[in-house]
Amino acid sequence: MEFRHEWKHEISHHDLIILRQRLRAVLQPDRHGVEGKYFIRSLYFDNAADKALREKLDGVAIREKFRIRYYDLDPTVIHLEKKSKHNGLGSKQTAPLTAQETQSIVDGDWDWMAQDHRPLVQELYRKIRSQGLRPKTIVDYTREAYTFPAGNVRVTLDYDIRTGLGSTNLLDPNCPTIPAGDSPIILEVKWDHFLPSLIRDIVQLESRHTSAFSKYAICRIYD
Repeated sequence: MEFRHEWKHEISHHDLIILRQRLRAVLQPDRHGVEGKYFIRSLYFDNAADKALREKLDGVAIREKFRIRYYDLDPTVIHLEKKSKHNGLGSKQTAPLTAQETQSIVDGDWDWMAQDHRPLVQELYRKIRSQGLRPKTIVDYTREAYTFPAGNVRVTLDYDIRTGLGSTNLLDPNCPTIPAGDSPIILEVKWDHFLPSLIRDIVQLESRHTSAFSKYAICRIYD
């Protein structure tokens, strides 16, 4: 498992406009989006005691969370993901899922996962059984992403964060969502072993500081 450095900042709409201009002048828009922009829908897992949520809010140094994610409401490419945090560093493991497999997980049909060939699917199954993990809520947002080869840098701007209010019907394109309170715009910067000074300068904004903002946490405000 390879860990990456991560910065996360809460920014304003004015900051967004400034950063967008800076980023487009130096970085490349993510090739998977239209001018680097795409829609993300995720289904997060947690247990009855809200372990993932509580560990995030309490700032636990070593923690993990599972989610299923797809893009632009296109069910042909779906991923199971495990995000891990270790003393401020982050990593992500992924495994592809079919739409049928995804719906089975949402519906509570899990027995097939025990013998699946994908280790991450097996791990989710074990934690469904041992920790009581269950699909918890849908999180939607729009992302603008930019890349820079030196340092394997990825800069993202996430906004229009919406919550499914506890809905888990991930593959329903008409699943209703509402704005997740007064959620800010989130700037994230991720890199491997070094962050080029050019990128460090681009993302610097006056009076903005590193944040521990969680999209999952803000989307649980109405529970």
